[in-house]
Amino acid sequence: MIAVVGSLNLDLVAPVPRHPVPGETVLGGDIAQHPGGKGANQAVAAARLGGNVAFVGRVGEDDAADVMLDAVRSEGVDATHITRTPGVATGRALIAVDPAGENTILVSPGANARVGAADCEAAADLLRKAAVTVLQQEVPDEANHAAARLAGGIVLHNPAPAVAGAVPPPRVDVLVPNRTELAALTGTSVPETIDEVVAAARKLTGAGAVLVTLGGDGVLLLEGTAHLHIPAFRVRPVDTTAAGDSFCGALAVALAEGRTLEQAARWACAAAAISTTRAGAQPSLARRDEVEAFLARQR
Repeated sequence: MIAVVGSLNLDLVAPVPRHPVPGETVLGGDIAQHPGGKGANQAVAAARLGGNVAFVGRVGEDDAADVMLDAVRSEGVDATHITRTPGVATGRALIAVDPAGENTILVSPGANARVGAADCEAAADLLRKAAVTVLQQEVPDEANHAAARLAGGIVLHNPAPAVAGAVPPPRVDVLVPNRTELAALTGTSVPETIDEVVAAARKLTGAGAVLVTLGGDGVLLLEGTAHLHIPAFRVRPVDTTAAGDSFCGALAVALAEGRTLEQAARWACAAAAISTTRAGAQPSLARRDEVEAFLARQR
């Protein structure tokens, strides 16, 4: 079983011809509404890939809460530990996507900012039994720390978004940052080359293994003193919004099934590649048969 402690956001997505610079207004296309949030995306990604998934988080008391609860439940995610929070809105994300599929995202946390240690304590039995517990940084550090302390299996932490002053959980078995998050964690400039990524990742301490997601350049796996570059699968991207979340959800499923980190990372790369070929966050997430068929075509 996989436990996800994290955020639920209603995504408002607009296509733009290009991303604006500060102070500039850019006219976009028609807006679309999708269920999202890093936690919910990763939970749905894992569920679609065959994982038995339960969620710990919060929504507000508004119409968006019903949308989000319906979305995760319809995918088979156990929502028992998703709490409605009076007096606040459900989280929102405002997303702009350019013609190359690159995005910029503004998140208003809402109820996600109220997730705390008490929520994890209430789900203690779930967290102790989970083969993998998945964490991100769209909920307070307090919640992540409590979840990591209570987790009985592998702790997978995706330090996204990069938050200044965020304190990593006391125990992380697999850390999954992207280039920007790696730079924030290490206080370095954003690494461009593989060698620069390796050098920056070597500065990290406290995690059992590190997987740096590199978009079109694939993934870099660091475990002990060894590192391995796993190239990306070549696809034509439409929207990269959910690529990282797809990767983390798939990685959690593969690790829960007992695959090695290298095997899990390659499988997760395939799921992430598929997600970039579709618009939206949760609508883009692949199902298991799609990943297996995709990999069969690569042989």
